[in-house]
Amino acid sequence: MSKILEISDLKALAKRRVPKMFFDYADSGAWTEGTYRANEEDFRKVKLRQRVLVDMTNRSLESTMIGQKVSMPVALSPTGLTGMQHADGEMLAAKAAEEFGVPFTLSTMSICSIEDVASATSKPFWFQLYVMRDREFVKNLIDRAKAAKCSALVLTLDLQILGQRHKDLRNGLSAPPKFTPKHIWQMATRPLWCMQMLQTKRRSFRQHRRPRQERLRSLLALVVDRRTVRPAALLGKCRGDQEDVGRTADPEGHSRRRGRQDGGAHRADAIIVSNHGGRQLDGAPSSISMLPKIVDAVGHQIEVHVDGGIRSGQDVLKAVALGAQGTYIGRPFLYGLGAGGKAGVTTALDIIRKELDITMALCGKRDIHDINRDVIAE
Repeated sequence: MSKILEISDLKALAKRRVPKMFFDYADSGAWTEGTYRANEEDFRKVKLRQRVLVDMTNRSLESTMIGQKVSMPVALSPTGLTGMQHADGEMLAAKAAEEFGVPFTLSTMSICSIEDVASATSKPFWFQLYVMRDREFVKNLIDRAKAAKCSALVLTLDLQILGQRHKDLRNGLSAPPKFTPKHIWQMATRPLWCMQMLQTKRRSFRQHRRPRQERLRSLLALVVDRRTVRPAALLGKCRGDQEDVGRTADPEGHSRRRGRQDGGAHRADAIIVSNHGGRQLDGAPSSISMLPKIVDAVGHQIEVHVDGGIRSGQDVLKAVALGAQGTYIGRPFLYGLGAGGKAGVTTALDIIRKELDITMALCGKRDIHDINRDVIAE
C-alpha cells in the first residue's frame, strides 16, 4: 500500500486481484455508461479558488452527518456483493470505517449479514434497505437492523426495476452468483482471491435467509404505512429530481398539495442526491450537477448529502462547497477492498482525507465548516 498515491492506483491493483466478473460488477454502469462517466467528469469541471497569505495551521475536517460525529464528511456507500471483492468484505470495510471514524452503510444485497457486521464492529453502523413485495421479509430485515443497533436506515428509492448493465450480462453474472466454467476460469487466474475465499463461509447472500425471489418496488408505501419501524435516523437515497426530493423532505406537505390524506408519513432526516452510481438510468444528469439545485430547493428543510463520482478529497471539498453536508464513496472503497482488504479500505480513506485536507488549506480554509461556494471559481 505504500506506493499507492491515488484512488486510480487502487483501482488498477484491484483489477489485477479480483475475478473479472466481480470487478466488472463494481465498475459497471448502465447501457453506454454515460452517466457513470458524467459523475466523474462533472466533478472535474468544478474549479477552485486558491487563496494565499492566510493562516493554514490547526486545520480540522471533523463534522457531523445526521447528528453523528465523523472524522470527515464522508461515509461508505451501500454496495451489493461487497464480500465478493474480498473475503468477508463487508466486515473488513466496516472495521476500517469504524477505526477511521466515518459511517459504514451495509447493503441489503450484501454477502456478510447484518449480524456478521455487528459481530465485527463495536459501534453502530447504517443499514440500507430496498423494499420487496414480501413485507414480512422487509420487516424482518428492519427488526434485525434494530437488534444490531444500526443507527440509521438508508432507503434506496430508485430501484423499482433493475437497470441494464452490459458488463454483467456479458459476464453472465447473476444474483446470487452461479459459477460456470467461464467463471471458474476467471477465479483460477486470481489464486490469492481464491485462497482468501476458501477461508470463509461467507460466499453467498447471508443477508437473505431464503432465496431472493421478490421483485424490488417503490419504498414510499413503507414510509407511509410502517410507522413502527422508524430508526434513530432515516435517510432517503434518490435521484437528483426536485419533485422526488420534495416528497422525501416533506412527505406530508407533498400529500396535501396532491389532495391526499396519507397521514403519518415520516420526514427523512437527510436526503442523498444519487443516480445509483450511473447504474440505473443511463443519460441521467450527474449527481454533482444536480446538487446545487437540490440544496437551493430544500437545503433549508433537511440535510442534503451526495453520492456518485467522488474519487478524491478534492471532490469531497467541491461537494461540501456546493452545499452537501455529507458525501459517500462506493467504488473507491471497493477498489481498496479488492486491492488489499481492510488495509486497502483504510488506504482509500487516508487518500481522501489527505487530499481533502491539503485542498482545504490551499483554498485558504482551516475548518471544513467554513467551506462554502466562495471557494468555487466561477
